[in-house]
Amino acid sequence: MKRADAARLVLLAAIWGASFLFNRIAAPALGPILTAELRTLIAGIALAVYFAVAGLDPQWRRFGRHYFVVGILTSALPFVLWAYAALSLTAGLMSVINATSPMWGAVCAAVFLGERLTARRTLGLAIGIVGVALVTGPEATFSIAPVLAALCAAFSYGLAGAYMKRKAADVPSRGMAVGTQLVAGFILIPLIPLWPPAEMPSPLVAGSMLALGLVCGAIAYLLYFRLIADIGPTGALTVTYLIPVFGVLWGALFLGETISPPMLVGAGLVLVGTVFVLRT
Repeated sequence: MKRADAARLVLLAAIWGASFLFNRIAAPALGPILTAELRTLIAGIALAVYFAVAGLDPQWRRFGRHYFVVGILTSALPFVLWAYAALSLTAGLMSVINATSPMWGAVCAAVFLGERLTARRTLGLAIGIVGVALVTGPEATFSIAPVLAALCAAFSYGLAGAYMKRKAADVPSRGMAVGTQLVAGFILIPLIPLWPPAEMPSPLVAGSMLALGLVCGAIAYLLYFRLIADIGPTGALTVTYLIPVFGVLWGALFLGETISPPMLVGAGLVLVGTVFVLRT
């Protein structure tokens, strides 16, 4: 990995780690559905404009059904779940739970693709589960619904990975980026009345939404696909190891969240389990 690739990898982890911070700021004011809606729609429009200028054709007729399915699994559903979880859970805790996505991906690959769960991968899953139990222990006692929502969001990413590997391997990655964001944005529009905003957005909330859409969405996708092109999908997936570091850091710095010993130990176990799952 070149220095430029390593720098892009760290930058991407810092951006995606910050998404949990911005969710914590925006979701209580806007509600989970509108937060997810604006996040996807802003990112989708920005990417659509960028790729239109660059001459990219997403080929909607050919790949539209894949954009629809993957848009639900990677954006519409998990973004609503993360925003709901952000009403109760800390940014650091959510970023740690998010790191379980590759583990759920391994489970989905075994169930739906027939891939073998090796002993090392199974051990990684067990270690990761212990880590999640440790880091979510106090919150799960009083807030089981947000914890389950965050876990379901992470599972949704794993399910999407299995679907893309089996059904959408030939879909261009850049088309998938813009297609899924736009699809998710339009799907969520009719659901907004189910959870209307609690208050008028402040400048901080508005800025957080722009950051979620433009920075954590559009710019992050461009960085991610550049990494895939330069170091391959497996190398790009190592960003998973770094996101919790920044998620915990941003939450502590900007929201005053406490970093407890159980959180550090649990996060470490989740990362060790992820390494076991990805490097088998």
